[in-house]
Amino acid sequence: MSVPLTAGNTRVKEARKLHRRSERSERRCFLADGPKAVEGALAVPGCVVEVFATAEAAGEYADLLGAVGVTLVDPRAMSGLSDSVSPAGIVAVCRFLADVEGAPTPPADQRLVTICADVRDPGNAGTVIRTSDAAGADTVVLAGDSVDAYNPKTVRATVGSLFHLPVLLERDPAAAVRRAQDAGLTVLAAAGDGEVDLFAADDLLARPTAWLFGNEAWGLPPELAGLADHRVRIPILGAAESLNLATAAAVCLYASARAMMAR
Repeated sequence: MSVPLTAGNTRVKEARKLHRRSERSERRCFLADGPKAVEGALAVPGCVVEVFATAEAAGEYADLLGAVGVTLVDPRAMSGLSDSVSPAGIVAVCRFLADVEGAPTPPADQRLVTICADVRDPGNAGTVIRTSDAAGADTVVLAGDSVDAYNPKTVRATVGSLFHLPVLLERDPAAAVRRAQDAGLTVLAAAGDGEVDLFAADDLLARPTAWLFGNEAWGLPPELAGLADHRVRIPILGAAESLNLATAAAVCLYASARAMMAR
């Protein structure tokens, strides 16, 4: 067995630089941290450039890694590659999904799309991507000043879902809304003061839909929410002021999935 690389090794240091967004953008590579993320990346042909693992993790995840070449690193090097408090011991350097042939592409006839406008928290963004995948959404759009889809915390929070469905970037949230409408989707803006009650909207939810979600702190700006076809509120049945972004997205997306399945 080869001697594990240390934190001072050039390859380890180059990979560690991918924690920075500027480095990711320049090299068009990112880090997939943990077994679920690495498993998802390995399922996309041409995505994985190199897999780093500790000797312990290489043995634990031998079935996952199969015939893939693994670069062994010592625990200190792994702690620099992973931004997890408790690293699983396995990290892959991956190419941007837009650059590989096996990456998912949006279907021509989309039924359910998630648009996130100015979502800043990487954990929230990753959870929304994961929830969209679970609810059967076709595409996720990160619009405006949203967090980088390849932020290590975002990638980890998707638990592999980043590799299951297309995640698109759109600098202009209004353009993302118009594009969805041009594709025949009804755009529903999640808004606490919406005129439509989610619990009484099954006929609306059964249509091909793009859900529009806003920033964690201030929600959707009025001018953007006004572009949607309808503004939908989730009923608050207790004393809570509101739901957080990831929970609201889960409620809305699954409401749509249920209504579509019932049709």
